[in-house]
Amino acid sequence: MIVAPPLIEARNVTRILPGVVPTTLVHDIDLAIGANEFVAITGPSGSGKSSLLYLLGLLDLPTSGEVLMRGEATTSMPEEDRAHARLTMLGFVFQFHFLLPEFTVLENVMLPMRALGQLSKADMRARGGDLLGSLGLGDHMNKRPDQLSGGQRQRVAVARALANEPPVILADEPTGSLDSKASEQVFEVLRDLVRVQGKTVVAVTHDLGMAERMDRHIELLDGRVRADEMHELTGSVTL
Repeated sequence: MIVAPPLIEARNVTRILPGVVPTTLVHDIDLAIGANEFVAITGPSGSGKSSLLYLLGLLDLPTSGEVLMRGEATTSMPEEDRAHARLTMLGFVFQFHFLLPEFTVLENVMLPMRALGQLSKADMRARGGDLLGSLGLGDHMNKRPDQLSGGQRQRVAVARALANEPPVILADEPTGSLDSKASEQVFEVLRDLVRVQGKTVVAVTHDLGMAERMDRHIELLDGRVRADEMHELTGSVTL
């Protein structure tokens, strides 16, 4: 039987920030993330959580080691190929939504599709509308981001992350700037991406309660993996 390679794999990955006194952000990390996983990455401030996520997302390059996408090494790829891998394999959600204020909600969701350049404008508008509708934002497509609540803006960011149908969503503190109600709504959206759509979601979070409700919990300390545990979750999960 042929076993598919992990969607993302880090092999002996180290990232050192150069300077008068070089800073090691992550050190010698081995990690494999497969299909349909719901993964939390936690650790104290400065433990390397976001640095690891940026390496897994091809937004940064390791000083040594290798990040692979579906078994293909990425470090020596031309930047154009890495950019294409980001557009097709990965969707990104950050703590602050980074929606462009001069564009409508729908136009923001269409941006990754425009960058990939595979759909007509009509198809991009249709897909963007479908994504926003699925996230309860169908009536807000023509609004500007500043006309939405924080939770709504973050759901728009999720829709934008899904624009090119990537198998993996990487989220950096996706609920960090939200109140408890909006945080729960965004968590449910991320959980449904895994449970209903079969996506893989990897989320950096300071919220240990959120992490314990996810399927897998990776804990970092001083740039190293301190623990990597699977959770046995059954039935619906509520606060």
